[in-house]
Amino acid sequence: MNVTTYGLLAGALSLALVGPASAVEDDDYAVEYHNPDPWEPVNRVVFRFNDTLDTYALKPIAKGYDRVVPGPLDDGVTNVFNNLGEPKNLVNNLLQGKFHDASVDLSRFLMNTTVGVVGLFDVATRMGLQRNDEDFGQTLGAWGVESGPYVMLPFFGPSTVRDGSAFAAEGFAGYTYGSQMDHVPSRNTARGVDVVDTRAGLLSQERLIRGDKYRFLRNVWLQNREYKVMDGQVEDDF
Repeated sequence: MNVTTYGLLAGALSLALVGPASAVEDDDYAVEYHNPDPWEPVNRVVFRFNDTLDTYALKPIAKGYDRVVPGPLDDGVTNVFNNLGEPKNLVNNLLQGKFHDASVDLSRFLMNTTVGVVGLFDVATRMGLQRNDEDFGQTLGAWGVESGPYVMLPFFGPSTVRDGSAFAAEGFAGYTYGSQMDHVPSRNTARGVDVVDTRAGLLSQERLIRGDKYRFLRNVWLQNREYKVMDGQVEDDF
């Protein structure tokens, strides 16, 4: 992946607002989460770097993409990349012993790839097969591996020691579509489009940010991450 694509990826992951914890109360800023942030000074420096890339590179491109690409086509692009992620969901659900969810992943992939025209149309969801969102970090969490400290990765955004290591291992193992493409220009183009499409989908959620942007996004990300690792079985601290 070239430098430009790394830069695009930064902003999208730094603005990971989606999930059940997106509406955070002001008092939440004082809450101590399971994942401490002992490296906050360094993390803040990296965050400013990522945020600058997002402000001057990714966000303007995402806005242009959002204005130019028609809604149905935008939905189709999102569906295609979601479909390309189904094998990753399948493998991780199998590793976690969630065989019913794994069968859903397989059914979704086969159905959307064929009837849905290589994933352009999400016919599986319309038939009641809801998409899962699994990765190797969640698998390690399910196996009892502690998350470790929160860390802000250059270009890639919020993570933890566990999830950052899992992210690298997942890419090496070829779970994601990018590592399965031998043609480098096509691979980088696909990743770039995926990132821009994801960032465009987050434009409307920026209004949720309040107070200290770094702390807000960190707390939202950690809450959402815990929710995913625990499959929603978390205690309500609020």
